[in-house]
Amino acid sequence: MNRVAAVARAVVFDAIRRRIVWVVVLFSLVLAAVIPMLPSYGVGVVGAVYREIALAMTYVAAMVVTLVLSVARIPVEVERRTLYSVLARDVRRWEYVLGTWLGITLTLAAVTAVFGGIIFAVGWAVYSTPMWTLWQGVLSIWMEAGIIAALCVAISTITLPVVVAVAALAFLFIAHVRADLLGGPENPLWYAYPSLDAFNIIAPVSHGVGVSLLYLATMTLVFVAWAGALLLLGALGFSRRDL
Repeated sequence: MNRVAAVARAVVFDAIRRRIVWVVVLFSLVLAAVIPMLPSYGVGVVGAVYREIALAMTYVAAMVVTLVLSVARIPVEVERRTLYSVLARDVRRWEYVLGTWLGITLTLAAVTAVFGGIIFAVGWAVYSTPMWTLWQGVLSIWMEAGIIAALCVAISTITLPVVVAVAALAFLFIAHVRADLLGGPENPLWYAYPSLDAFNIIAPVSHGVGVSLLYLATMTLVFVAWAGALLLLGALGFSRRDL
């Protein structure tokens, strides 16, 4: 695990040096401050819409950071041949894959926490009430981003960044249209369809009281299952790659 942690630290430090992370954070701060000033807020729109827009903004920003950090991470390391020096230090390929994903996911945790802090603080300041359910939405966004990062890392072990980006965007689309395609659980393909609907809790967080602890636990299990399966496939693909 020390080798995995070392790879993860390198990924985190590299992410800190990349300006895109800080640009997105600054952009989110500006947007969060501007949302309550939109014209629609003058005709009776309340904090629920603020929560909905703020979480949607956080989702988009988190996915952008995810793609930027994960799409080209392994291909660039291979192209620059820096990967070889890492593997020469007795780092196994599966450890490199796991460490890369872990570093990206930890970076995403920090970024989404900053997003969450910004929209929480602005919401509290504008509406004079702490919107604690926002953190459930932020957690779900981080988990989904972690799954997309695992997908990108897995695919990037065997192909080019452009293919990884297209595959990730296609998967995001496919994983959120199950209800439109299949209708409901009565369809025999419902439970076999690859879906990320478990993380779509913007509606109950924005217009309700959030989700239960049991639902959060279920969401965590789905996250672990998806990430574990994708990383396993990535490790298998990387182990068979001729470097």
